[in-house]
Amino acid sequence: MSKRWFVTGTDTEIGKTTASCALLQAASAAGYRCAGYKPVASGCEVTPEGLRNEDALLLQRFSSVDLPYEMVNPLAFMEPTSPHIVSAEEQRPIAFSQLSAGLSSVAQHADWVLTEGAGGWFTPLSADQTFADWVVQEQLPVILVVGVKLGCINHALLTAQAIQASGLPLVGWIANCVQPAGKRHAEYMATLRRLLPSPLLGEIPYLPDETQRAQLGQYLSLP
Repeated sequence: MSKRWFVTGTDTEIGKTTASCALLQAASAAGYRCAGYKPVASGCEVTPEGLRNEDALLLQRFSSVDLPYEMVNPLAFMEPTSPHIVSAEEQRPIAFSQLSAGLSSVAQHADWVLTEGAGGWFTPLSADQTFADWVVQEQLPVILVVGVKLGCINHALLTAQAIQASGLPLVGWIANCVQPAGKRHAEYMATLRRLLPSPLLGEIPYLPDETQRAQLGQYLSLP
């Protein structure tokens, strides 16, 4: 049985993929056959090979097992908007059965599988189901990525509360510095450490140079 995790964030554009790549690097360094899974991705680009999402490509790149893109990201949408909107417009429903089948397929090739969500915890996948509903169905332990900036404490506590209310374990959180550390950075971090109900797995510093992604694993501990 593979180890399985779900990565969510306090919002969109707060570095879930950066943190996911760091976790994959740390898992690979620890000797795991690890793979990233991005079941639903919007904001894809047209390429000669088909629709491709930058985040999914990074997960594919930092997985230690070689998987085809379609296995890493089975549901790709072009428009960068909430998945439930674009899937309804394109008449391509997002079925939980498809997400689960994709996860099982990836798990056949890896013993450490990280699934990255889209947006935040309650991102809708249809008119009446959210990503959180699927994670509960799969009973995946959750890792929370906090984009460290003004307002992050409230967002982090609300998200942690929602995860715990779902009955799933919040096994750890990652601080991702989405901007240079400001005057109150140390106080923000101290408050998050004190109030969040799970251990800090690491802090990823502000890294504007994308070439620095190859060393992200050094900043984290595995859950």
